[in-house]
Amino acid sequence: MSTHTYVAIMAGGVGSRFWPGSREARPKQFLDMLGTGKSLLRLTFERFLPICPAENIFVVTNAAYKDLVKQQIPELTDNQIVCEPSRNNTAPCVAYTAFKLAALNADACLVITPADHIVLKEQVFLEKIGHAIDFAREQDALVTLGVQPSRPDTGYGYIQFGEAADDAVRKVVRFTEKPSLEIAQQFVDSGEYLWNAGIFVWRLHTVLSAYQTHSPDIYDIFHKGLNMYNTEEEQAFIDEFYPTTPNISVDFAIMEKATNVFTVPAEFGWSDLGTWASLYAECPKDEHDNVLQGNIIALDTHKSLIRAPQGKLLVVKDVQDYIIVDTNDVLLIYPKSKEQEIKQVTALVKARTGEQYL
Repeated sequence: MSTHTYVAIMAGGVGSRFWPGSREARPKQFLDMLGTGKSLLRLTFERFLPICPAENIFVVTNAAYKDLVKQQIPELTDNQIVCEPSRNNTAPCVAYTAFKLAALNADACLVITPADHIVLKEQVFLEKIGHAIDFAREQDALVTLGVQPSRPDTGYGYIQFGEAADDAVRKVVRFTEKPSLEIAQQFVDSGEYLWNAGIFVWRLHTVLSAYQTHSPDIYDIFHKGLNMYNTEEEQAFIDEFYPTTPNISVDFAIMEKATNVFTVPAEFGWSDLGTWASLYAECPKDEHDNVLQGNIIALDTHKSLIRAPQGKLLVVKDVQDYIIVDTNDVLLIYPKSKEQEIKQVTALVKARTGEQYL
């Protein structure tokens, strides 16, 4: 464990592909999606406690979710809950966090991680994070964890890696956003590509230098608040200037432009848990390949994910390859093979009923 390492958990998303379980008021990172009794956010927080003390773990979220974060991680102080006043993608929130933490410890390493990922092999994960931290401390490097692909998935970005920098680290050749199935198959067959897990490790001055070089517009906005971070003036400054930042991902803003980018290839039982089908894939199944969450009687039902709210019994018969999610005020019944459409369904729901069910 190191007091010179910080972790920032990105927890501001809405998770619209998990509707109706995930809602604007309570997105998926705040839900017990795995039936463990803990939310994805809480599991992520606990996963990093062997890396650094709790006081070095920060949660970056939308201002609307500050109270939810405090409820689920009461160990955090108010200063450890970094509140975005608007959703401007990942580049602004990473830059804001880097400036804020550099004001506390300019020489520290920072780990950026999403709040809603599954990690089944936690010890392997911690070892790989340790390799990335050691490399980032010694080199002027932007490091990302790359996951060994198990299939040609079109829902992930890919990292092509090249020559070895040491036993655990490879140079990044290029990033590719979500490819077609044919291209994804070529990537997997080549053995030269990894899934982009969105987990980054870098020294604070290294990442701030990358912003200054490759995204000076973002850098200049947050540099204005240099004397306000971790003071009572910080939130007022952020509320005024954060919404003026461009809406862009950290991958586009710096990672795809920089030349000092490296990856640690890893396989640690990872899923980004982006959709109901990914939840189905990761959860234990009954003898009929169903994932049943709640009080459910399933008759002649196979290969389906069925989720019932507390206090309600669901009886289902003759269903195959379906997603059924009951949240009391919304019932979703959808073919598992078409679950990528669910994000678009929320737009239809909004057009017909307004914000009530989102």
